[in-house]
Amino acid sequence: MILYSIYVVDDEEAIRKGVILSMGKDYQIKAFPTAETAIETIEKDPPDLVLLDIGLPGMSGIDALKEIKTRYPDILVIMITAFEDVKSVISAMKLGAYDYVVKPIQMNAFEVSIRNALETIRLRKEVQSLQEKYLKENLPCFIGESNAIQDVMDFVDNVARSPDTPVLILGETGTGKELIASAIHYKSPNFRGPFVTLNCAAIPKELIESELFGYEKGAFSGAAASGKKGLIEQAAGGTLFLDEVGDLSIEAQAKLLRFLEDGEYYKVGGSKKLSIRTRVVSATNKDLEGMIEEELFRRDLYFRIAVIKVEVPSLNERRDDIIPIARHFLVEFNQKYCKSFIRLSPQAEDALKNYHWKGNVRELRNLVERGVLTGKEPELTLHDLGIQPVSKSSPFNSRSTIRNRQSEMPFHPIPSAGVDLPALHESLDKYYFREALKIAKGNDTKAAQLVNMNYYNFRYRRKKLQIR
Repeated sequence: MILYSIYVVDDEEAIRKGVILSMGKDYQIKAFPTAETAIETIEKDPPDLVLLDIGLPGMSGIDALKEIKTRYPDILVIMITAFEDVKSVISAMKLGAYDYVVKPIQMNAFEVSIRNALETIRLRKEVQSLQEKYLKENLPCFIGESNAIQDVMDFVDNVARSPDTPVLILGETGTGKELIASAIHYKSPNFRGPFVTLNCAAIPKELIESELFGYEKGAFSGAAASGKKGLIEQAAGGTLFLDEVGDLSIEAQAKLLRFLEDGEYYKVGGSKKLSIRTRVVSATNKDLEGMIEEELFRRDLYFRIAVIKVEVPSLNERRDDIIPIARHFLVEFNQKYCKSFIRLSPQAEDALKNYHWKGNVRELRNLVERGVLTGKEPELTLHDLGIQPVSKSSPFNSRSTIRNRQSEMPFHPIPSAGVDLPALHESLDKYYFREALKIAKGNDTKAAQLVNMNYYNFRYRRKKLQIR
């Protein structure tokens, strides 16, 4: 049973004592004669609910309400007023007060108001608990303590607070972009709404519009007699996730832009304007800015879907997280296949940490699943995983060795006239960027790996250096 904490802030001692006597057995109650003392205590021990008198000495109840809702928006506040001062009550409700009661207080009505407020808090806590449980059980891409993933997790927490701001998720194949989209949904106010996914690359371009927007009966040859709901309509009040958004046709891009601008759209073959509220989260592993230059993607749509951008690091950029994620998958597939593996062998862990991950978290998941399915308990071995131990000469196993060798390379002494270090640095970048692009035959992803950079940082730096 949840035990709620309530603060009663009133300059009348009789009110404070009355609340404690009538409700002290059921709730943790603290009483304060002034707003100043209450706010000071809130900093150390925030309550669930505040019962706040409007006519207080010193800081008024209205000013205290402003302070509380600004600094602690999740705390519910019920205002108490000595007479039905309509102006003050309206001001309080506009500032976020949950409810108000009028003195002399009728305890039955007062307790109903308090119970309603606490029920709201209970539901909020229940949702938060469900969200945390879902994220813990279903989002292995979030497992780990590396700075790279912690930054993403913190950013997702902030992004999710809005119910409708469009988000664009960028990252390599297999990094868990759909899981990030799912996290944004389940941490958002749309949590109880549907999470609807469309892989834009898996649908023929001529069918994308009818999938997204739906169609009226008889809209085209072969259309269902009853018509069809589009995914936008199915995602009402929730989240629509557009995976591989770079594969949308120019025509579909134009219609999506119109929907994002005003929340309105037409079904294919329809003349009735429809209006839906949903959050659109998009994802891609393509260079949309490059596609804009080639006129394959609309610039105005890019700015609309990318109001917020989340960049998901590759598994190669967060090596400290590889073993915790692998252990998570070991538990998952033990349950799925009724196995009892208790650990990864030291050789398997070493190989996983030093492996070059082209498929990222998805590839790691597949390796562990195959190992659990075909291996012999109790230890998952290197042989079970089906990967070779990384040789000492491998560039992905010996970054530190390469850095040590590079640090021993001879450099020219500084001349008396001095050295233009920024110009030298730029010249060095240009040389190695061009060499990496030659070796990678123009492939930005492979070139970025050769210079040990994130794909998006590589693209940004390449543009800055004006390397074609």
